[in-house]
Amino acid sequence: MREAYVIDDIFDNINFTEQSLEVGEYENCTFRNCNFEYADFSNFKFTNCEFVDCNVSMTKLVGTAFRDVIFKDCKMFGMHFDDCNEFGMSFRFEGCALNNSVFYKTSIKRTLFKNCKLIEVDFAEADLSNSVFSNCDFSGATFERTNMEKADLRTSFNYIINPESNKLKKTKFSLSEVHGLLRQFDIEIDKNS
Repeated sequence: MREAYVIDDIFDNINFTEQSLEVGEYENCTFRNCNFEYADFSNFKFTNCEFVDCNVSMTKLVGTAFRDVIFKDCKMFGMHFDDCNEFGMSFRFEGCALNNSVFYKTSIKRTLFKNCKLIEVDFAEADLSNSVFSNCDFSGATFERTNMEKADLRTSFNYIINPESNKLKKTKFSLSEVHGLLRQFDIEIDKNS
């Protein structure tokens, strides 16, 4: 079976739970207001594509290639980015809800997460070095043996990160959220002083 090669196309307001997106390679394509919930993106290639206001929750990502892909205002619950093709993997997230997604052991250096909900996301053993997390909610997120060197979390909140089990050299934090680095020491911090 031949795979599709689609370039410079726009997919607008399509429910892909009723009709499947053709397996193949998509380059410079825009997906707007599309529903991909529980879709199978296994072995798809997305290069310089943009997903805007889409629901891609629970999408199967085995061998999926994301290269220079932008996700804006997307619902992305329970996605396993750890199943993706790691070669050239790069993306940016703006205004997305990535709750319960998994980045376990992924190398996503220099990734931008802006205004995202990262609730209960698994970042264990991921390489997040030089990434920027701008105004992100990390409630319940997992950091274990995670490389966060030179990452910027100054405007993010609700994280609990153990400095003893993660690489944090030159990582930027705000003073108001630094208590998230001290939680494992079971000490009390007076936020009013």
